[in-house]
Amino acid sequence: MKKILVTVGLTLLTAGSALAVTAQQQKMKDCNVQATQKGLKGDERQKFMSACLSAEGGEKALNPQQEKMKACNAQASQKELKGDERKTFMSQCLSGE
Repeated sequence: MKKILVTVGLTLLTAGSALAVTAQQQKMKDCNVQATQKGLKGDERQKFMSACLSAEGGEKALNPQQEKMKACNAQASQKELKGDERKTFMSQCLSGE
């Protein structure tokens, strides 16, 4: 009788874990769809996915500095800047020059 109860308990515990994984997988899928709809690629997509997956309801509000960083990063990506050129541009953009 105890074996049956232990087996049933473990089965229920395992089923609960499977539901948690499914919820996380669904959240990842939803965030991925949003990123694709927004046409995000590279670093922008990675930052969006990180924010989306860590947020309770999807996207989280950005503070003014984060907004500025996002805008500068988008401009640097449009200009296809890489390496030192990108660092210099980002520094100037963020300082308001």
